[in-house]
Amino acid sequence: MFELLGIPPQALFGQLLLGLINGSFYALLSLGLAVIFGLLNIINFSHGAQYMMGAFVAWMGLTWLGIPYWGALVIVPLVVGTTGVVIERLMISKLYHLDHLYGLLLTFGLALIIQGLFRNGFGVSGLPYSIPSQLSGGTNLGFMFLPNYRAWVVVASLIVCFGTWFAIERTRLGAYLRAATENPTLVGAFGINVPRMITLTYGFGVALAAFAGVLAAPIYSVNPNMGADLIIVVFAVVVIGGMGSILGAILTGFGLGIVEGLTKVFYPEASSVAIFVIMAIVLLFKPAGLFGRTA
Repeated sequence: MFELLGIPPQALFGQLLLGLINGSFYALLSLGLAVIFGLLNIINFSHGAQYMMGAFVAWMGLTWLGIPYWGALVIVPLVVGTTGVVIERLMISKLYHLDHLYGLLLTFGLALIIQGLFRNGFGVSGLPYSIPSQLSGGTNLGFMFLPNYRAWVVVASLIVCFGTWFAIERTRLGAYLRAATENPTLVGAFGINVPRMITLTYGFGVALAAFAGVLAAPIYSVNPNMGADLIIVVFAVVVIGGMGSILGAILTGFGLGIVEGLTKVFYPEASSVAIFVIMAIVLLFKPAGLFGRTA
């Protein structure tokens, strides 16, 4: 059928795989944004810079300390998430009772500072990060060649995304988090330390970005601009899915990655703007997003 359209099957499935990989990063990053906005009402514009930090900390751990990829998957989110905890306590906690614009401006400024520091320290040429030997090579599926590491990225993203959704929507801890955003005084009356919970939630959202950065390091060159190139698209994904919607962020991230991949096959000229066209259409008919709640 695809030959009738003049499209080789290998090209189609290759672009679908590329779309799934991009969708994995869209889903992970938009999930972190959705967690932070949905539970803290902060628009975290520094999320792309924290994603970049994850890739750089993984590179530094491997190059300077010999920490392998598998160790970095655990250690890097904890390290970068801890910096998020410090930022929340020292800066963001002062803005919860102000307009969203103040949080946006603060985190935008933080993103510029973080990118500037890494640009001055490491330059902009990009640094290589090798694929772990256990995931090198690929599998011949007959209709396409599937690189093992790319398959791992998709599987790991799915596990982390839906694990996070389950923890927030289906567990007692998630119920406490959601209740704390609605009525922190009542939740505090039950002996729960609400400020600490909010701080750890922000740190967890930042850790998700860092985890995505570690996954991205072997695929893309590690450079200070890698987050800035991605964050605008991720914000569009969050808006389409619905600001603060956990499930919306996940499904929309993967879905739009696939749409972007298919667009590169059938209409390559529109691939860079397809997501933004979809965002405009969604905002016209459903301003709260596909999975968002209307006020």
